Amino acid sequence: MDENIRKLKELVDGSDNIVFFGGAGVSTESGIPDFRSVDGLYHQKFRYPPETMLSHTFFERHTGEFFDFYRAKMLALDARPNAAHRKLAQWEREGKLKAVITQNIDGLHQKAGSREVLELHGSVLRNHCTRCGKAYGVERIVSSAGVPRCSCGGVIKPDVVLYGEALDETTLNAAVRAIRRADLLLVGGTSLNVYPAAGLLRYFTGAALAVVNKTPTPADARADLVIQASIGRVLGGFED
Repeated sequence: MDENIRKLKELVDGSDNIVFFGGAGVSTESGIPDFRSVDGLYHQKFRYPPETMLSHTFFERHTGEFFDFYRAKMLALDARPNAAHRKLAQWEREGKLKAVITQNIDGLHQKAGSREVLELHGSVLRNHCTRCGKAYGVERIVSSAGVPRCSCGGVIKPDVVLYGEALDETTLNAAVRAIRRADLLLVGGTSLNVYPAAGLLRYFTGAALAVVNKTPTPADARADLVIQASIGRVLGGFED
């Protein structure tokens, strides 16, 4: 077993209140590209920048074009959980991990069996009518052409946080509570460059902070353990 993985395993073994804080890097090994990677959305050529097309204003003003982009680039319904998702779900079943706080919108943590998942940016699997509030599954978005409409005639909107929208306050408060109670905060697969989500780390006052990411993060300086590698490889290495 790799020395850094051994150190992380010691931290995990010594903790009974782990909270995981993750980002896009958790899902890349499931075939979902990171926005900021070389193959990610920010490096692809579109009529508008992704930040524009995924904004609340664009959704309101160019709804049809929003959904064309959304269906083509934001839905990865065939993706399956990887080693990181599975290991986190296992720790939860064992009573060690108390919450997964994710910036991802793909629902893969739940597919892996995690129950206490706080989705800071929402989920593509949930959708609602902007007029009457009726809930819809993602199938309604996929099966419809153009702008998906509710039976009442209202536009069906994905329950994802678009640029220009606030994070859900209930989810945010639950994340703060979980981080404050944790004795081990494991940060994985995130560059910690997206705010306000990345700012949640300031609420951690527990015993150990571990960061697993392919590239350096702003939290490395205060971390007790830093591993520059993919979170899937590291958590998969627990089985070696």
